[in-house]
Amino acid sequence: MWKNRNVWIILTGEFVAGLGLWLGIIGNLEFMQEKVPSDFVKALILAGGLLAGVAIGPLAGRLTDQGSKKKIMLISSVVRALSVLFMFVAIETGSVLWMVVFLVFLQGSAAFYFPALQAAIPLIVKERELLALNGIHMNVSTLSRVIGTAIAGILLTLISLRDVYALSLVAYLLLAVATWFLKIDETAVPSAKKVDKSSGGFKDVFPIIKSIPVIFMTLVMTLIPLLFIGGFNLLVINISELQDSTAIKGWIYTAEGIAFMAGAFVIKRIGEKFSVFSILFTFSFLIGVAQLMLYFADIPAVSIAAFVLFGFSVGCFFPTAVTIFQTRMPKDYHGRFFSFRNMLDRIVFQVVLLVTGFFLDLIGLQLMVVLFGISSILMTGAFLVYTRKHELHIEKEEAERLSS
Repeated sequence: MWKNRNVWIILTGEFVAGLGLWLGIIGNLEFMQEKVPSDFVKALILAGGLLAGVAIGPLAGRLTDQGSKKKIMLISSVVRALSVLFMFVAIETGSVLWMVVFLVFLQGSAAFYFPALQAAIPLIVKERELLALNGIHMNVSTLSRVIGTAIAGILLTLISLRDVYALSLVAYLLLAVATWFLKIDETAVPSAKKVDKSSGGFKDVFPIIKSIPVIFMTLVMTLIPLLFIGGFNLLVINISELQDSTAIKGWIYTAEGIAFMAGAFVIKRIGEKFSVFSILFTFSFLIGVAQLMLYFADIPAVSIAAFVLFGFSVGCFFPTAVTIFQTRMPKDYHGRFFSFRNMLDRIVFQVVLLVTGFFLDLIGLQLMVVLFGISSILMTGAFLVYTRKHELHIEKEEAERLSS
């Protein structure tokens, strides 16, 4: 795998783009803290961009299966870079509206890029290398987040917010350059060219999802981590305010990121010893525990420990889930499936974001995390009972195939 040129291009591009993404995210938080006092309004602003991704999700999936995945990744990378220009206008005018426009274009381009990327990865490595590459890819993404947030925190004390976004723009342009050098053999997916152009995109995917219980159950299980991830940035802001410490933001992002990388690093070995569903259920339960720990968010050590537990759990959870999707879903449906999953994640993310902002204003951080934590644990238990009742499991030989 490490001799594969495409692997290095994708990982390098992901790292550079991740730096730009997190420079922008920290910049967004800084801009909103100055302009928007309400947590709920902050949530509405962040949700505005997500609507664009949801709206064009079906089109993105259909085009990904019809056309060149490399071309879609390249065009969306360029659009992502150009979207930063709207943020420059927002900074100059002090207008939150222009920030919403920026988020719409940013999330719209992501709605094309990430399904194309997930559909391209199985085409550049062997199936037995997928779990390892998915873990490494997520590690690179997390490493860029850790470094990006740290750099952004330092840069905001040294340079202007406009210059921070300028560096983000450069990073996105470098991603486009890296994508240009990809060489993907898409002849392995012959039926992709035969996708009906009049298709709505997702209607052909639903019967496939329904016919493969493992995919359906995994898709449902991925909603549990989103209950935490959806309000992640708002949680960090509130913990910072609760502890009256700006430094805790950096510590939380760093600790969670390192824990995520540790989880993604060891998941291949864990997958060799435990079934896929055991991994999914165990770590979704631990995510609920991490949420409950944030009841003591006023204690720095406990709040950091909660994010460490969460980071390690999702670091094991997501590579496993993605590998199941990539190996069990037929390749000629990858674009539409990953676009559908991306759209579903965005809808859930948006709902959780709005609910998080609403509850933070209404009942406060500590009561909200107890409510979310109990909900996560109860959902995990309900899904576990459902899978046992209906005997939804991956056979031993299938588990061995995925972990080999």
